Amino acid sequence: MGTAPLPAPSNKRGVFRREGGASWKRRSRLPVAAGAMSEGRPLRLLGLHGYRQSERRFRQRTGALRKALRGRAELVAVSAPHTVPGSSEDDDGDDPPRGWWFSGPGTFEAGEVAAAPAGLEESLSAVAAALAEHGPFDGLLGFSQGAALAAMVCALRARGDPRFPVAFAILVAGFISRAPAHGHFYREPIALPTLHVVGDADAVIAAPLSRELAQHFVEPVVLTHPGGHFVPAAAPQKKAYLDFLDRFCPGQGQAEPPGAGAV
Repeated sequence: MGTAPLPAPSNKRGVFRREGGASWKRRSRLPVAAGAMSEGRPLRLLGLHGYRQSERRFRQRTGALRKALRGRAELVAVSAPHTVPGSSEDDDGDDPPRGWWFSGPGTFEAGEVAAAPAGLEESLSAVAAALAEHGPFDGLLGFSQGAALAAMVCALRARGDPRFPVAFAILVAGFISRAPAHGHFYREPIALPTLHVVGDADAVIAAPLSRELAQHFVEPVVLTHPGGHFVPAAAPQKKAYLDFLDRFCPGQGQAEPPGAGAV
């Protein structure tokens, strides 16, 4: 993409910073959460879960985050349209594990260069339907494969796709799809404000993969934490989330000025 590598974290508690020099508001021509600002309501985030999760499982695993965002943002999750085949200890007849797309027949590996990925278009349609039927939403919050999908939605939104009226995204443990058929999502820098959450000890989606995704965005904000493959919500991360969200709903909290440094 021609962008310089992202700097290494400056400490182990977490880093919250804007990459690059100019403000995104000047660089992006997209509306910024106008609904929440004009209506005086909390921001609304559409949550996209990880592979082998579901709306219910994601909700259970983000309780601390939802508590941290209380009064500032509401997180509403949606289940992926594809059931992951096969049985395991994670299976639940009433709530089977789901995925957004497959890199092989009924399987998924984030690093696989899939020749024939399947299911993505159905998932994009499901996200568009959720935004239309349960909106308005101001932004997206994706985890793992859900973060990878959210990045694709951001790319389409930045190109003006009317199906995805969101102003920003929080991408936790995200990555780029290695499938050649998905390469078009990353050909141009994605001009939508994003917060990328990177776990230094993530053994599922290694930190360099999430940093690689961040490089495909115009002036991404990167938050590092010392943990693994989960959505962190301890005090340093809570501050980072709120600082980022305050930029889209001023007056509901103490937003830091553009270019805020380390937490």
